[in-house]
Amino acid sequence: MADPIIYAARLEIDYPGQLDRLTSFFRVLWAVPILIVLGLLSGPSGSQHVDQAGKVVSSAGGGVAAGLFAATLLMIVFRQRYPRWWFDFALELGRFSGRVGTYLFLLTDVYPSTTDTQSVHLEVDYPDAAALNRWLPLVKWLLAIPHYIALFVLTVLALLATIVAWFAILFTGTYPRSLFDFVVGVGRWSTRVWAYAFLLVTDEYPPFSLN
Repeated sequence: MADPIIYAARLEIDYPGQLDRLTSFFRVLWAVPILIVLGLLSGPSGSQHVDQAGKVVSSAGGGVAAGLFAATLLMIVFRQRYPRWWFDFALELGRFSGRVGTYLFLLTDVYPSTTDTQSVHLEVDYPDAAALNRWLPLVKWLLAIPHYIALFVLTVLALLATIVAWFAILFTGTYPRSLFDFVVGVGRWSTRVWAYAFLLVTDEYPPFSLN
């Protein structure tokens, strides 16, 4: 038997036992506070100023995630360096986002923590920047377009699977294992694309695979 392929980004989520019907029923409402926190961390930033005509003008920035992507891209292209603390921050933000997504998609009853791993195990290898192709970061986001299309379709299917799982949880208290594995697989696929196209930690093109 061939050895399993070890990817630069790896995602595993523990399969839950009995799930709480009440919190599952109101999951979208329960998730609102933590979604606000995540949005403040990763969403676009904005500012206002008054122009010469006395009109208030608003401007928006790209947010922390977009800023880190742009800064990392420039560092790899011009210096072939990847500051470790940038990587650590982006990884922890990705882990937090994963915990929020896991909770929202009913894969766990445990409210997302800002620090603890909980049931979501997201690991990404810190890259040797000198070994990366310094020009690929300029086009990785473009090369990943086929993945964006596939993930759009898969995400719609994952949402439908979550609706089916929601009804199953309400009646049985359990998340059907086949649906659970599918939704986790979509998350695993998305994680590899994120690590390749936006975290920029690997030059290995992501596989079209849920495993």
